[in-house]
Amino acid sequence: MPALACCVDAAVAPPGYAFSGDSSLPAPVPFSGVFPATANTTASAAWSTSLSNELYRIDAWGGPYFTVNSSGNVSVRPYGSGTVPHQEIDLLKIVKKVSDPKSESGLGLQLPLIVRFPDVLKNRLESLQGAFDFAIQSQDYGSHYQGVYPVKCNQDRFVVEDIVRFGKPFRFGLEAGSKPELLLAMSCLCKGNPESLLVCNGFKDFEYISLALMARKLELNTVIVLEQEEELDLVIELSKKLGVRPVIGARAKLRTKHSGHFGSTSGEKGKFGLTTVQILRVVKKLEQVGMLDCFQLLHFHIGSQIPTTALLADGVSEAAQIYCELVRLGAHMKVIDIGGGLGLDYDGSKSSDSEISVSYGLEEYAMAVVQTIRYVCDRRSVKHPVICSESGRAIVSHHSVLIFEAVSASARDVAPSMSAYALQYFIEGLTEEARADYRNLSAAAIRGEDEACLTYADQLKQRCVDQFKEGSLGIEQLATVDGLCDLVSKAIGASDSVRTYNVNLSVFTSIPDFWGIGQLFPIVPIHRLDQRPAVRGVLSDLTCDSDGKINKFIGGESSLPLHELEGNGSGGRYYLGMFLGGAYEEALGGVHNLFGGPSVVRVSQSDGPYSFAVTRAVPGPSCADVLRVMQHEPELMFETLKHRAEECGEVDEDGMANSALAASLARSFHNMPYLSVASSCCLTAINNHGLYYCSEDDYDIVADSGAAGEEEQWSYCCA
Repeated sequence: MPALACCVDAAVAPPGYAFSGDSSLPAPVPFSGVFPATANTTASAAWSTSLSNELYRIDAWGGPYFTVNSSGNVSVRPYGSGTVPHQEIDLLKIVKKVSDPKSESGLGLQLPLIVRFPDVLKNRLESLQGAFDFAIQSQDYGSHYQGVYPVKCNQDRFVVEDIVRFGKPFRFGLEAGSKPELLLAMSCLCKGNPESLLVCNGFKDFEYISLALMARKLELNTVIVLEQEEELDLVIELSKKLGVRPVIGARAKLRTKHSGHFGSTSGEKGKFGLTTVQILRVVKKLEQVGMLDCFQLLHFHIGSQIPTTALLADGVSEAAQIYCELVRLGAHMKVIDIGGGLGLDYDGSKSSDSEISVSYGLEEYAMAVVQTIRYVCDRRSVKHPVICSESGRAIVSHHSVLIFEAVSASARDVAPSMSAYALQYFIEGLTEEARADYRNLSAAAIRGEDEACLTYADQLKQRCVDQFKEGSLGIEQLATVDGLCDLVSKAIGASDSVRTYNVNLSVFTSIPDFWGIGQLFPIVPIHRLDQRPAVRGVLSDLTCDSDGKINKFIGGESSLPLHELEGNGSGGRYYLGMFLGGAYEEALGGVHNLFGGPSVVRVSQSDGPYSFAVTRAVPGPSCADVLRVMQHEPELMFETLKHRAEECGEVDEDGMANSALAASLARSFHNMPYLSVASSCCLTAINNHGLYYCSEDDYDIVADSGAAGEEEQWSYCCA
């Protein structure tokens, strides 16, 4: 008799259970994971870190910045291919340092956590500059490359300040697309290279253009790029009033575009830019007012994630022709700004057919740009322009890692065992049609007819559900049928073996592009990579929203290879990392369910025993912080609740019971909204306006002074 027939014939019980009186039944084989172990192997035997590297494609999407070390943990290589082994930084050690309580020499911050690596940021910037420098030298190009960072990709103060500082030797500048972005760019570039460009994109009003002209008065190398034709009138009017000679650029709507989501802002019907007709009118108007010499930059943008260098060269060639025509018309052109579009290989496939991959690297990208512009300009006998790009995604994506914890996993459903007498009683309680389905299921199992087994099991289950809805079947019997159907599915290999891992994260806050546009990022366990992953799983976040899950992964997968959680599926400290998310995610994240942003630390390579130093740590927003975002007043809320506690509480002689309750309420306001763990001490109540420092002495001073300040504001707050 087939094994399935034994299971069905013996009991209507779930996997791993037999009914009493039939102990000879073989227990069903449990799901064994992604790579089933053979009789000669165990869960971790014949497994290695190199196999994990291959399984998760870490070298493909993460090289040269991420790898798996000999301990089975993900390591960061802060200087890319120039990193020597002792300089590699173990991500798990960072998590331990950051999340361990202060009493154990940790920082006591709560996860989720963003780890920034300024060394990686510097290396990305230098690599981009180096790629263009090499292309310019090899092509005998007559000018230079001078990039700008579009601050919309990540407006974090320290990210922008790092880029200005790291880019100062090669005149790297900034691009702004709104008034607050312009203000921060102006402030940061005061410490930058005087020749660095400040490119002003986006829709503009009176105040925006006034700010840009003020920036020129402050001797910042500012270029006002026209996105709409009517902006020119404001530029002319205000520049005369302020006595400032502006530098003007124009964004051209090219015919060249690429398909897919990221190409939707390109082409003739794109959201931004001027048509050739409008560009000619701009030239004519500037000539009429004696300001044609102010027209010096041409900007265009094909779209993000340009898939091939062939498409890139096509767009650059079209723009270069427009540039040469503007020179012919008398404009004093100096710069061609090729915009963004330098793509990332998020899945490691190096494919031009995927929206999350590209078929080229930095060197090929730079060479295609330089070759194309040189060819067009040489044919038109036009001086080679300065080449500018706005490659934000390629600069900041690698330097930031989001780390979060799986706090529990779905268990395999089980139902109580049933005696032979109880089984007979259960069957007699079914309708005649349901009993017929059970008999047919048993017969099909004996014959080994898998498809028929599934059909009869489904029919039996539906009939029992109908009986349950009518009130003629109890919940115990319904659970028994569910167990039987699961058993049938697993026995013939038709069951869904994917488990759900519940993670201490909000997808809407930390990975909004996944929810909004289906953008995929590499997600990998950051440790235990020397062990064989035992299951496949999807990730479910903390929000009360069915969209708060991650069920699509790089490589076209609908589940992720994962390890069993320790402690029977709950707890166990299982950490996952989302990589290449340094652009856009933080700026786009919301506060759905009032989950705020993660804690953030900056980690630099050092020559100490752990190869790193935490140079800055910022706790994530507290419950009070996110409540303020929605116009609530936490201090008043606390007073209201404290007053209610005094009314409802049992008052002892010294009032300690009410004090303890009030202190607990205060802690709840000051802690992060995410799940906390017993060994993690969240110090948001003593955060000195949200800043911690890596020096232990400084850290003690900051914590002590911060605690005093909070006690003044929250009289019952006990950190």
